[in-house]
Amino acid sequence: MKTRITDLFQIEHPIIQGGMHHVGYAELAAAVSNAGGLGIITGLTQPTPEDLAREISRCRDMTDKPFGVNLTFLPSFKAPPYPEYIQAIIEGGVKAVETAGRSPEQYMPSLKEAGIKVIHKCTSVRHALKAEKIGCDAVSVDGFECGGHPGEDDIPNFILLPRAAEELGIPFVASGGMADGRSLVAAMALGAEGMNMGTRFIATIDAPVHDNVKQALLEADERQTRLIMRNLRNTERVMKNAAVDEIIRIEALKGEAVAIDDIRHLVTGVQGRKVLQDGEMDAAAWSCGMVAGLIHDIPSCAELIGRIMKQAETIISQRLAGFVQS
Repeated sequence: MKTRITDLFQIEHPIIQGGMHHVGYAELAAAVSNAGGLGIITGLTQPTPEDLAREISRCRDMTDKPFGVNLTFLPSFKAPPYPEYIQAIIEGGVKAVETAGRSPEQYMPSLKEAGIKVIHKCTSVRHALKAEKIGCDAVSVDGFECGGHPGEDDIPNFILLPRAAEELGIPFVASGGMADGRSLVAAMALGAEGMNMGTRFIATIDAPVHDNVKQALLEADERQTRLIMRNLRNTERVMKNAAVDEIIRIEALKGEAVAIDDIRHLVTGVQGRKVLQDGEMDAAAWSCGMVAGLIHDIPSCAELIGRIMKQAETIISQRLAGFVQS
């Protein structure tokens, strides 16, 4: 299946593994890339640029296929050393960067000069158009269903994707609610040229997270996620647990006066690592999409991607073709 996305990133299948904090390590990125997709190392999960350089080198030892690095531009009083992280990406020979968070505009010249293809995560058409304007090669359009930060517009993919198709000239992938061949075919019917999966890739043999996390996804359904930090205009979709229940209680109590310091102890990266790496499932809020309801097994990335492509091809050649003929 060839699209502008497969051509852009020189991959076999139009499937991208999104960047995920404390999940996107070399093991997962390499497994996705070896299966024909585009694996992504999460840059800021690595404490320093030097650590990122070592993680890129580890990934190169595991795959000879293209892979990328996610770089999230965070609002912060003390910003990470982004130029140094970008230099590690360039020196590591990585040719694909997934940017997220704030606009990557100030860093685009150095990325483009190095011949790096940039795909920016967007939760609205207006942000996608800005990404196109500043020179991004593609965008990942994230619907309200997605895990992590779905933006503040609350627009689901059935509306957001065709709107993006109406406005954009550059290719885009669908993110949020993507799990299988049905997702891929539907996304492409709505104008996307591939799909980005986050939560679904956590529930794989190759994901370097605790088995408790994978089992939680296997046992969950589409009703188990919650939205937090709405009053902070930093909405995040997370899996329901005791920590999330406490965050919701604090937010209800504080109302518009809630501050990040009121819930910081339940949303920090240190606490999140206790969930994802140590399996302490109530230690913190952790990002999870509604797609949990479509997760019914824990395959390898190779099995998952192979199954997705086979199902997509069957839907196109048999089910949809049958409708056209009738």
